[in-house]
Amino acid sequence: MTPAEPAHPGDTGEPGAAVDIDLTDPEAMVGEDTFDRALRPRALSEFSGQPDVRERLEILVDAARLRGEPLDHLLFCGPPGLGKTTLAHIVAAESGVTLRQTSGPALERPGDLASILLNLEEGDVLFVDEIHRLPRTVEEILYPAMEDGGVDIVVGKGPTARTVRLDLPSFTLVGATTRAGMLTSPLRDRFGFVARLGFYDPEDLVRIVARSASILQTQTDEAGAHEIARRSRGTPRIANRLLRRVRDFATVRASGRIDRDVAAAALDLFGVDEAGLDALDRDLLRAMIESHAGGPVGLGTLGVLVGEEPETLEDVVEPYLLQQGYLRRTPRGRIVTAMAYEHLGHELPGAQGTFNV
Repeated sequence: MTPAEPAHPGDTGEPGAAVDIDLTDPEAMVGEDTFDRALRPRALSEFSGQPDVRERLEILVDAARLRGEPLDHLLFCGPPGLGKTTLAHIVAAESGVTLRQTSGPALERPGDLASILLNLEEGDVLFVDEIHRLPRTVEEILYPAMEDGGVDIVVGKGPTARTVRLDLPSFTLVGATTRAGMLTSPLRDRFGFVARLGFYDPEDLVRIVARSASILQTQTDEAGAHEIARRSRGTPRIANRLLRRVRDFATVRASGRIDRDVAAAALDLFGVDEAGLDALDRDLLRAMIESHAGGPVGLGTLGVLVGEEPETLEDVVEPYLLQQGYLRRTPRGRIVTAMAYEHLGHELPGAQGTFNV
């Protein structure tokens, strides 16, 4: 795989250091935003993975364009880093309209959302990240906006107060959430299309790593790209982040070219093991085994054991561990599986081990 496009300005490598990197830490994104934006696909044809979602979106976008109508409201659900924000940008680009972006926590008062809605132009896409965190009073502003194309404004106070409805231009609301179950039914039912994004296949991640390496003018062979992809927890954002760390390692300790051996050595150095588990994953599983005989353990207790917020564990760490079979959820708490014991090199408990509870 040879270099294709010039490297993006300001995207210089940092020499690798012998420390663990936390693949699930939101603060790890600080300083990486420009990097991620530079590698973000700009069209559905460039988007790798999620074939069913991509095909359905192509139909929706093409149908809306042929009819000359705004796209229906869309909701993207799934763990962090799977492409929800990228798809929102692609939908706007494919529709030839402007994307306005905000997030649920940023909209504290109904007036915050109302002012954004009133400043939309015909056909705009309004992207609301973490839409499940909208305050209820703010969320209720969306109901008439999504259904009737208007926003209700209260004029005056006390007995003389009255409600005035202001018409809005036709627009498309695109919501993204990592916790679809926290959305209220009235809001969820107003979306015309709900897409659930799952973890990516290794083959799709190999293509993503190869494309990103080309943009970054980093030479990598297929084996090197595959080594990065298979340790990326099925997540494109993590694949691109690991590529950057491997590129740093290759620049400092190799010839600058990434092959399987270079990628493996770099990822081992940064604490990402053969299964793609990082230090936090291993700490969580190890704490359950050593302190609680494998479980069951409550989420709050796990947060104390590893020093993380329970919400972070539930939204970011657990999905991959559950999907890969290292962890199970039960009514009594979380339980590690025999696979986790084997992966960490711990001896399996006896015939009545807790992982079978």
